[in-house]
Amino acid sequence: MNQRKLGIGGPVVSAVGLGCMGMSGGYGATSPGEGERAIRHALDLGYSLFDTADFYADGDNERLLGRALAGRRAEAVIVTRGGVRSRTPGGPPVVLDGTPEYLRRACEASLRRLGVERIDVYCLGRVDPRVPVEESVGALVELLTEGKIGHIGLSEVSAETLRRAHGVHPVTVLESEYSLWERHIEDAIQPAARELGVGVLAHTPLGKGFLTGALSSPDELAQRDHRRNHPRWQGENFRRNREMVDEAAALATELGVSRACIALAWLLARGEDLVPIPGSRRLAHLADNAAATELVLSPDHIAHLDGIFRPQRVSGARHPAHRKQASADRDG
Repeated sequence: MNQRKLGIGGPVVSAVGLGCMGMSGGYGATSPGEGERAIRHALDLGYSLFDTADFYADGDNERLLGRALAGRRAEAVIVTRGGVRSRTPGGPPVVLDGTPEYLRRACEASLRRLGVERIDVYCLGRVDPRVPVEESVGALVELLTEGKIGHIGLSEVSAETLRRAHGVHPVTVLESEYSLWERHIEDAIQPAARELGVGVLAHTPLGKGFLTGALSSPDELAQRDHRRNHPRWQGENFRRNREMVDEAAALATELGVSRACIALAWLLARGEDLVPIPGSRRLAHLADNAAATELVLSPDHIAHLDGIFRPQRVSGARHPAHRKQASADRDG
């Protein structure tokens, strides 16, 4: 697979990474061993970046990733996050804790669950509004100095907070939602990241699967699938958003690729400093997502997709009503 460098001085990784959250639930039931098989197959396909968090399934997702990478650690760049004590499936962070004392304990616990001596990129999962981000990043600098982590990252922060954090120590990675139908980072956050030399990990690049066009109705979702509570998947919003996906399907047909491939190729065209991290447990989807790194969209194709998915056309809020932004970073 094609490769990219994450930030100035950051690791070289596959141009598309793998988000591991869904391997531990949230999108319906998972079968034993399914996630581990998917991760090992991803390695075979050339994936080298794997994204998890300590609050995914109360640490079970990190354990799963650790088991899957056993014997193949040198092939992988691990990104994980701390600072969120727990999370409901698909819901908001329950308790944030960005204190230096907690972040140290969280990182050391992640090291044990992953079964590694060093975490390649350790991110502050959310900014704790009670703790200045400078203090939280200061704790990560200590972990970096001790060799427990290789690089510092942040997740879902504003441009202002990114600058403050970077003033304490260079931030290598910013993880933020970015896709055809969610482009809020383009106004201020992405320009700030580029100015500072911070690489971007685009999570939810396929809109939780909506942009693949795989489902024709939200009724097809499993009862425990958290997307049932998502505004963009409900009622009239679903119908209107589906119209955009269907329009993009014509371009996918013209190019002989899937709608998922189109959506990822569009993101890859936004800059060499960006790596999308779609999640999937299905082996065929892993291969299809990897194929996006070989698809080059023309300027006309990109302009066409920009027009279809212009922000004012997207129906529904980014998050369910019960999910409030955990920190003061309202533009994050």
